[in-house]
Amino acid sequence: MLAALAASGCKQERPVDLVYPHLDTVNSRWFYFDSASLPFGMVNLSPDTELGGAWGSGYRYNTHEIKGFSHVHAWQLSGLSVMPVNVDVPVEQLRTDYFSPFSHDDEVVRPGYHRVHLDRYGIDVELTATKRVGFHRYRFPAGGKPGIVFKLSGQLGPSELTESRLEILSDRSLAGFVTNGPTRRRPKPARVYFHVEFDRAIDGMTAWQGDRIADGADQVGGLDAGAMIRIPPTSDRLLMKVGISYVSTANAKRNIDRELPGWNFDAIASSAGDEWNEWLSHITVTGGSEDQRRRFYTDLWHALQGRRVISDANGEYLDQTGAEPVVRQLPLDAVGQPVFDQYNSDSFWGAQWTIATLWPLAYPALASDVGNSLVQYYKDGGLIPRGPSGGNYTFVMTGASSTPFIVSNWMKGIRDFDVDAAYAGMKKNHSPRGLMSKAGYEHATSVGGGIRYYLERGYIPFPLPEDVDDGQGYRFHWKGAGQTLEYAFQDSALGNLARELGHADDAAYYLGRAQNYRNLFDAESGFMRPREADGSWRDPYDPYDYEAGFVESNAAQMTWFVPHDVDGLAGLMGGRDEYVRRLDAAFVTASELGFTAGKAHADEKNERYRRIPINYGNQPSIQTAFLFAAAGAPWKTQYWSREVIGAVFSGLSPETGYNGDEDQGLMGSLAVLMKIGLFQLSGGTEPDPVYWIGSPIFDEIAIRLDPQYYDGDTFVIKTVNNSDENRFVQSLRLNGKPLNRTYLRHSEIVTGGELVLEMGNTPDTSLR
Repeated sequence: MLAALAASGCKQERPVDLVYPHLDTVNSRWFYFDSASLPFGMVNLSPDTELGGAWGSGYRYNTHEIKGFSHVHAWQLSGLSVMPVNVDVPVEQLRTDYFSPFSHDDEVVRPGYHRVHLDRYGIDVELTATKRVGFHRYRFPAGGKPGIVFKLSGQLGPSELTESRLEILSDRSLAGFVTNGPTRRRPKPARVYFHVEFDRAIDGMTAWQGDRIADGADQVGGLDAGAMIRIPPTSDRLLMKVGISYVSTANAKRNIDRELPGWNFDAIASSAGDEWNEWLSHITVTGGSEDQRRRFYTDLWHALQGRRVISDANGEYLDQTGAEPVVRQLPLDAVGQPVFDQYNSDSFWGAQWTIATLWPLAYPALASDVGNSLVQYYKDGGLIPRGPSGGNYTFVMTGASSTPFIVSNWMKGIRDFDVDAAYAGMKKNHSPRGLMSKAGYEHATSVGGGIRYYLERGYIPFPLPEDVDDGQGYRFHWKGAGQTLEYAFQDSALGNLARELGHADDAAYYLGRAQNYRNLFDAESGFMRPREADGSWRDPYDPYDYEAGFVESNAAQMTWFVPHDVDGLAGLMGGRDEYVRRLDAAFVTASELGFTAGKAHADEKNERYRRIPINYGNQPSIQTAFLFAAAGAPWKTQYWSREVIGAVFSGLSPETGYNGDEDQGLMGSLAVLMKIGLFQLSGGTEPDPVYWIGSPIFDEIAIRLDPQYYDGDTFVIKTVNNSDENRFVQSLRLNGKPLNRTYLRHSEIVTGGELVLEMGNTPDTSLR
């Protein structure tokens, strides 16, 4: 397409055409890959080449056998896998033998569309989607016996599919459900309902349950079930719509009726691409190389997926936060449309440095939507979640990680949510009755969060002295020193909001708690150090030992986790100069390993990688390059942020990408922010939040501002004499006037305007 545009003399690039969907798919995760889907869509339709587990499953580039096309790839959820076939073996064999080889040479993948050829059957498969409906187009070879296998049971990504049902409603429609069995992360089952429509009559169904096979059945269900829908052998082309709902088959059909009433596949595929292009065009970049622009829009594409809508087009959704599932209704506007959507989401752990900065800036309506969804969970179940799945609380990771996200929205003027309910929910989460009492996936107890010790002693011991049977036989993230640092930052965010809302006593209380990080600083070693329950330092102690009191990190990395009080931590280290010297030394060491603990999340436990002092492959230390600016050495931010971009966020192949834990768009968001040179250490949790200026890699960056929330139209960043060598800012001009600082306030950006950066090849140490 790009070649054709160039040949026609058209120079304009569409961001959607630059996206490279195969990025890092060698290391794929169930919810990582996206093709036939819209931003945050309930339906995420794509091929699966691996079926087992949450990690290493879904679409993996180097596995050359398609095992089905699934409609749901979400945090701890899967749903309805189908596979078109030509029946060349007995049904008894077909039940477990229907996979097909394929080649990437016969594959087209772009946002909103996927085409692939099934070599075993000679079938061309095309996929696209609306928000809640998957749309299939199959081309069958002549002379075969076409059919479609419906996988209703067995392992599918993170879930074991258990109870199911499939029923023929007419010669052109089916309906049913599959059930995601409980996992250690999502403790309650979650049903995915579906309604299927064909553009022509089918020939019937052969179904099975266990070893029993029924030819001509009109329904099947229970455990260990599946079916093949027979297609008339005269058909060379078939269109199929699959509506999805977590509420009912009736709502799955309503979603089809609302979103996809017609049968024009090409129009829907084109519309999906246009919608992605519209979202991606909120930030436009010029300059740099073509590969840099391609990687940028691939990063931005990742920032706009992963977290999935679970409410239907009519606003109904399933609430599983209580003892029994309840169908609830979202509030509707004056014309009967839902005011916001309800979401499924992996953790907000690390979101303060990623989506909590990017979304309010470029997508404030999305930030509002997700924020309202978090508050709705509190109204339904009594807790603001840190990562819900299928209406369940999962208690993923640690702390009250959604607090900075909600506070960031408020501080940036995104205030169309029930702030009183949100504030009450956050206060609860920061108490023994809330999420700070629970460590990762702690469903049955409230011990691992260590909040009692945090309140009584100002730190959480490691190891936690409680010997508790949590009923599950495992303990995730009982890492008291790391939890203490997280809680202190999250307390600072809540304290800032309390002050803004006029709750002076609360503000003093939470901002006081935010100083608890001081209780872990060991002046002798110069690092944060775990304490025992009796107050003594943890001994023996190695600051480079992985997870020795710190969640998915080590003390060397987490020592810098004080984004709300850089000067306070610098004072403990002996002043800003020593702070910068030590941080610089950590980057020098980390650069020898490419700034990541290996090339995949699992590598962090490898002895060679676990001792890295800065890790841009996981969330705990991804803020560090911008700490230099806050400590008075912005030229080191400019240098090291460019080094990290080059080493970590520049690859453009199935083997490269995020070198660790991408976590549903967090690392994509981080890469975008580093490349445009705007970063918030606090995630925007202070009044009129600060954006630290880094070293943008493009000649011009234009951020479209949403008039529903902001007064300006566009904020533009221009660089002069920019190159990899000329990475240092020499001077700054904001709206034509000299700027003698290396940060902007939120209010200065959202009123619109232009920031011009003169770049050079030597640091200007006079800038602060």
